[in-house]
This record gives sequence, structure tokens and C-alpha cells, in this order.
Amino acid sequence: MSVIVLNADYTYLHTVSWRRSVNLMIKGKVEVLKYSEKVVHGFCRTMRLPSIVRLIKFVRQVYKNKVPLHRKNIFIRDGFTCQYCGESCRKRPTLDHIIPKSRGGAMSWSNSVTACMSCNQKKGNRTPREASMALCRQPFRPTINEFAHLKMQNLGLERLLSDLMQRM
Repeated sequence: MSVIVLNADYTYLHTVSWRRSVNLMIKGKVEVLKYSEKVVHGFCRTMRLPSIVRLIKFVRQVYKNKVPLHRKNIFIRDGFTCQYCGESCRKRPTLDHIIPKSRGGAMSWSNSVTACMSCNQKKGNRTPREASMALCRQPFRPTINEFAHLKMQNLGLERLLSDLMQRM
């Protein structure tokens, strides 16, 4: 279970594990904005797990100018949607290289897309043109802001964060 961490000014920072969030709560470094339905039974007490926490002190972020290239980040960029058939593949997404690695294709933002298992197998070791399969949209390298926005969309947080901001 992931817990959303907001900065002191309510801007999205990142997600952490529930264990890390409980540790931050115990140390008094965060305040809980919303609790989840899950409960943890400890040695001495029982506590509800948070789903959104806000840092007490403002953390100045030194933004990197590039989003790290990982499988999961590509899935987030593509919205866990197959880039060939357009179907959602949230349960079992696969990574497809547009130009296959065996033909010199690199692991890069512009050569990697999310694909469902059946489209990935259908394409095989061919290019999309050879397999007569078109991409729904061209792959791109997201900026930090675009990526944070996409990640919040995938986690379903946009509406929740706007509700929190309206309460203030």
C-alpha cells in the first residue's frame, strides 16, 4: 500500500510505503490528512493507516530535469493502456520496444511503450510496420510536471487533492 506525501504547501512530493508513513507519524514529521480503511495491529496498540500525509516542515525540492527511465514510469506515462489496441492493461502490462532490442533498439523513452500481452506477442520480434500495427500515440519523454500530473491521475488523486485545497 502506498501513501501520498504532500509538502507543507500541499504540493505533491511522492509516495512512500505505509511503514515509512507510520514511522514519519511517530516521529511527528507529518500530519495525516486522510486515513485509509486498513488497520495495523502492533504489539501495544492498533492504528489506522494513513492514505495521505502532509509534511510539517516545508521541503525545498531540487527538481531533476529528467524523469528516471523505468518500466513503471513508462506504464504511468502511457496510463497503463496498450499503445497498439488502446485497451487497459492495468493488471498485466508488458513493455514493448518499438524497434526490438535484437535489432539494435535501445531502452529509451522514445522506443518503449506499454502493450497488452496479446499485442506484444502478436508484434513479436518485428517493427510495428512489419506487423501491420500502428501506435495509438507516439512515445515521448515527460517533464517532471507532466509526470507528477500523470502519476496523480493514475492514482486517482486529482479530485481528492482539489477537495483538500478547497477546505483550506
